[in-house]
Amino acid sequence: MKKNIVNPFICQGYESPEYFCDRIEETKNMTSMLYNGRNITLISPRRLGKTGLILNTFHQIKSENKDAICIYIDIFPTKNQSEFVRMLGSAVLNETLSKSKMLGKKLLEMLGSLRPVLGMDALTGMPNVTLNVDPTQSEMTIRSIFTYLNKIQREVFIAIDEFQQINEYPESGTEAMLRSYIQFSHNIHFIFSGSRKHLMSEMFASPKRPFYQSTDMMNLTPLDEETYYQFANRFFEARKGVLDREVFHELYNIYEGYTWYIQSILNRLYEKFKSVSSSAQLRETILNVVESKTPQYESIVSFLTENQFSLLRAVAKEGLVEQPMGKEFIKKHGLPGASSVKTLEVLNDKELLYQTPNGYIVYDRFMNQWLQRI
Repeated sequence: MKKNIVNPFICQGYESPEYFCDRIEETKNMTSMLYNGRNITLISPRRLGKTGLILNTFHQIKSENKDAICIYIDIFPTKNQSEFVRMLGSAVLNETLSKSKMLGKKLLEMLGSLRPVLGMDALTGMPNVTLNVDPTQSEMTIRSIFTYLNKIQREVFIAIDEFQQINEYPESGTEAMLRSYIQFSHNIHFIFSGSRKHLMSEMFASPKRPFYQSTDMMNLTPLDEETYYQFANRFFEARKGVLDREVFHELYNIYEGYTWYIQSILNRLYEKFKSVSSSAQLRETILNVVESKTPQYESIVSFLTENQFSLLRAVAKEGLVEQPMGKEFIKKHGLPGASSVKTLEVLNDKELLYQTPNGYIVYDRFMNQWLQRI
């Protein structure tokens, strides 16, 4: 039964190509690479749409091959190797169970003493299974997972999002261990995606790293503005309304084409107005969204030192700072020059600031607007 979509501007998850804007060439290229046995490294700042692209690619693959097993995991919350293995194993188990109870049963047999725990997904309400992984058994467990996936007569596609997180694990051999299994897995195809460009590039472009030159590299750029406008306006026109082109142009430029922020505002515009014809409607909506996030942002900045907060707010005031350590910028905002280098590093590590090719920005665009107002 087709799901009833109240608001076509999806802000979380993936529904179907009908609610996914463009990325036709990217989807085609990714599908072709995977079909032809080449793994992919996908690098993109957060909120630009890489997860949606991965899920759209998986939708395309499953529409062409109903037996294909497509698995997506976001490992950003994981802190060590055993948490990674538990997440991967649970995802493989749930996906194979959804395809065939026999396949899932065979995996459980191979995993031996691991005891699956039946639970409920907190967001979807659907039943799911998680695995308890003893940290001392992590490598044996992942070996069993790969052995199982290599034996089944199906094509398997696994996307590991925020893959750079494994750099934070206390275990030093996770990269090498994964590479040793992946290189001999001919029916298992991988997408390694990440948002921290320097870390991802180091992992896949450095001769010293296990994954050196083992994938095709892809970088995402913002959606074409006109294509995005036509996509958005179609939904307003479907209910005999309109989205003014100039208003959308303003919205697109405010967030520089970053999909998630634009979708968030479009979602609320669609909720409140049959037609959007004025900048005032847009500005009112943006203000409501930014103000609603005040408790969240106040909590974040409460953990910053005075110097860290001052630098973060100064970057927000400028919008883009080419040289945050420059004397002119430091003097203009009354920043302590001696400690600014360390402060910049901390804000980068916390992913509150982000270095683009043109300079530094506040990573969260809504937070940037909130900081400009206080």
